[in-house]
Amino acid sequence: MLIEPAHAQLSIARQCELLGLARSSFYYQPVAVDPAELALLRRIDEQYLRTPFFGSRQMRDWLRREGEVVNRKRLQRLMRRLGLQGAVPRPHTSRPHPEHVVYPFSRGHLCIDHPNLVWSSDITYVPMARGYLYLVAVIDWYSRYVLAWALSSTLESAFCVEALEAALVRGEPVVFNTDQGAQFTSDAFTGPRRARQILISMDGRGRALDNVFIERLWRTLKYEDLYLRDYADGHALHHGLERYFAFYNHARPYSALGGRTPAEVHGADSGGAGGEAEQADSVWTTRACRKRPCGQAGDNPLPADSPHLAHTHAPVAHTAPRDPQRKPHTPAARQQQTS
Repeated sequence: MLIEPAHAQLSIARQCELLGLARSSFYYQPVAVDPAELALLRRIDEQYLRTPFFGSRQMRDWLRREGEVVNRKRLQRLMRRLGLQGAVPRPHTSRPHPEHVVYPFSRGHLCIDHPNLVWSSDITYVPMARGYLYLVAVIDWYSRYVLAWALSSTLESAFCVEALEAALVRGEPVVFNTDQGAQFTSDAFTGPRRARQILISMDGRGRALDNVFIERLWRTLKYEDLYLRDYADGHALHHGLERYFAFYNHARPYSALGGRTPAEVHGADSGGAGGEAEQADSVWTTRACRKRPCGQAGDNPLPADSPHLAHTHAPVAHTAPRDPQRKPHTPAARQQQTS
């Protein structure tokens, strides 16, 4: 211990002064989290999974109907702690670090028809019997395979970088999508992707469905494991997540994958980098790709010199020939045409 209360010559105040430490910090005793507040946090998190469009007002009204009287300011504080907000389009739904670069959403015309094309990452709140932790995961969009995950007691970017580096050991995607949170816009998280020339994509503000597959993973994890087992502490939670993600990847049949497991579709069980993905029953696409078959005009948003272009559909020229009878829009153009 740096401070010796029974020191013969230096008082506690003098020792704190020499160490540059406030004296109140020496006397501070950590206060355990109130069990009632933990129970309320859990109720809010469970209800948010059922009604993600609930903001602080609707959540307050719902809790009052359930017999839990909570004022809105306290509820806003608790929802901020959980990282929750109503999933409706509105200004300033995400506030990245002001010095970090925000990248555009880059999957609008990309047809997702094989593994390692688009990966996503996100953070969620994980309740325990006493306290809570934050969980980050990296998932493959096509196979729903969880490539890596990590736990942390804070929202610093280090655990996100740890999960990213673990995922990149397994391969590299063409596009990597996240939200605009400060953890994902930090140079520590974007740097490894830029070095590998991975296309960086970030959700648009107020667009709750831009990262829908990993949001669905959080719902599945919480209802199939976390809320049923109510882990006592971080060690139990870590072992439980190891067990569940092994089950999720290798043993849990996925209805959207035709009854196969994510590992079978991703190729992780066969040791290949694609496995049975070519025989997948379904093809998951973004909004624009659903409107036309793969391979048509505009399917590929990647730059022509992208090193991953061999893994995607080649772009097709789709500029329509100009109609010579069409009237120009501007007076200058009309004068040029008549002359």
